[in-house]
Amino acid sequence: MERKTVLTEQAPAPIGPYVQAVMTGESLYISGQLGIDMQTGEMPAGVAEQAECSLKNLCAILAAEGMSTANLVKTTIFLTDMGNFAAVNEVYAKYFDGAFPARSCVAVAALPKGGLVEIEAVAVRG
Repeated sequence: MERKTVLTEQAPAPIGPYVQAVMTGESLYISGQLGIDMQTGEMPAGVAEQAECSLKNLCAILAAEGMSTANLVKTTIFLTDMGNFAAVNEVYAKYFDGAFPARSCVAVAALPKGGLVEIEAVAVRG
């Protein structure tokens, strides 16, 4: 199995012992992306703003491999408060043209750096 580490300066650097993404065969496995604003290096205060940044970061990693959200086959959203489900859905829906990937959304006790939302994904080329 050929394995390629994917790293782009257009998305936040990993904050632990992991990589932004791994490409193997035609599949791209993207690590969870916090809602860090790449312009400021900080996380905005609101969940919608963090979701927007998280998805922008995810898109930057996809673009590094010549892909887009059209290549996504599975996403997982982690929320610290399920009360934010609707707000995140509103932002999330803007990134797709109706061809949504399979998705899970789970509540977690906490996220790194005090984040409110984190999104991981799997994409397939072709």
